[in-house]
Amino acid sequence: FFVSLTSMNVAILQDNIKIAWVSIKTNRVRTVLTILIIAFGIMALVGILTAIDAIKNSLNQQFASMGANSFEITNRQLRVHVGKGGRSRYFEKITYREALAFKKQYKLPADISVSMYATGRARIKSKSYKSNPNVTVTGVDNGYLKVSKNTIAQGRYFSDQEIELGANVVVIGANIAANAFPKINPVGKQLVIGNEKFRVVGVFASKGSSMADKTDDQCVIPLLAARNYFYSSSTSYKTMVVPHTDIDLAVGEATATMRRVKKLKASEVNNFEISRSDNLANMLFENLRYVRYAATIIGFITLLGAAIGLMNIILVSVTERTKEIGIRKAMGATPKVIKMQFLLESVFIGQLGGAIGIILGILIGNLVAIFTGTGFFVPWLWISFGVFLCFVVSILAALVPAMKAAKLDPIIALHYE
Repeated sequence: FFVSLTSMNVAILQDNIKIAWVSIKTNRVRTVLTILIIAFGIMALVGILTAIDAIKNSLNQQFASMGANSFEITNRQLRVHVGKGGRSRYFEKITYREALAFKKQYKLPADISVSMYATGRARIKSKSYKSNPNVTVTGVDNGYLKVSKNTIAQGRYFSDQEIELGANVVVIGANIAANAFPKINPVGKQLVIGNEKFRVVGVFASKGSSMADKTDDQCVIPLLAARNYFYSSSTSYKTMVVPHTDIDLAVGEATATMRRVKKLKASEVNNFEISRSDNLANMLFENLRYVRYAATIIGFITLLGAAIGLMNIILVSVTERTKEIGIRKAMGATPKVIKMQFLLESVFIGQLGGAIGIILGILIGNLVAIFTGTGFFVPWLWISFGVFLCFVVSILAALVPAMKAAKLDPIIALHYE
C-alpha cells in the first residue's frame, strides 16, 4: 500500500480520493451501516480498555493512600485439614502482650502500629442522631495515624497522654461527622458509642467510597479504651507495619520476629498471617486482565463482522462499477491505480468508523473514570491502537475486491451491463 502510494502521481492520487469519496456518498445506506459496525467494535474495545485503565488508576490511588508498601500481621483463622481424620485446627489469637512485644523487638526501621478491632456493630448517638447498630469501632495507638495514611480534617489526633490513659476520646470518619453533627463543628461535642460517652477530638479527612478503606464510616478510640469497653475472649490484635526498607526483606524480618514472639518451634507452622497491602490490588489487577482479554475478543469479533461487511460493500461496488473500471483502463489507468482506488475507499470507511468509535469509547471509558473518582484522561495508546486496527481491517477487507477490479479485462468490462 505504502509503496504504491509513494510511487503514484499526486494528481492520480487526488482523482482516486475524489472518486472514492463520491462512491461513499453514493452508497450512503451501505456505507453508514458499515461505519456503524466498525464504530461499535472500536467503541467496545476502546471504551472497555479505557474504563479498565480508569479503574486501575483509581485502585492505585486508593492503595497508595493506604501505604502501598505496608503489611499487616493478623491472627490466622480456622484451618481445615483434609488428610487423616479431617480435623480442623484453631490457631491462637495474637494477644496484647505479643503485639507490643513484636513492636518492641522488630529490628528494621519502620513505622508500626498496634490496633484492635473492637466491634462492627456499635450504635452511636448524638443529641439529634441515632445510627443503626453497624458502626465499626477500632482501638488504636499513637502510631495509627502515620501508618494508616489518614489525615485530620478538623480538630486533632490523640495525644500521648490520652493514648496512655485510655481516655474517652474519639476521632470519627467524615460520614459519621456529617450524619451525627450536621452543619456544625463536631470537635468538642459528645458522642455516645454503645453505652459509653466519648468526646470528639478530631475528624478524618474523607477518602471517598472505597472497597479497600472504610475510614469515612468508622470511629477510632485509644487502644486501652477499646480494651476496657469492647474486650472479649476472642479479641485478637493486629500490627500494621510500614517499612522504610525493601518490602520483601521487611516481611521476612516480621515473620522471624513474630515466630520468636510466639515461641514457635522450627517444625511448627506460622499461626499468624502477614497480608501485604498490594496483594488485594494485584489480585484485582489480575482479574482486570481477564476482563481486558474478553473486551479484546469482543472487539475483534465485532471488527471481523465489520470487515466482512466492508468487503461485501467493496465487492458490490466493483460489480456495479465494472463499466467505469473498463473506461478508466481504456483511458490508461493501470491495475495499480484501480487497486488503489478501492483501497482508498475502504480506508475512508474504516477510518470514519474508527473515529466515531474512538470518540464514543473515550466518552464511555471516562464516564467510568468519573464514577471511580479518576480525572478525565485521553488514552493515547488505545487511540493509536484503534486507528491502526481500523487501517489494517480496511486494507484486508478491500484487498481481494481491489485485486479483482485490477485484473478485469477492459474490453469485457466495457461490455458489462
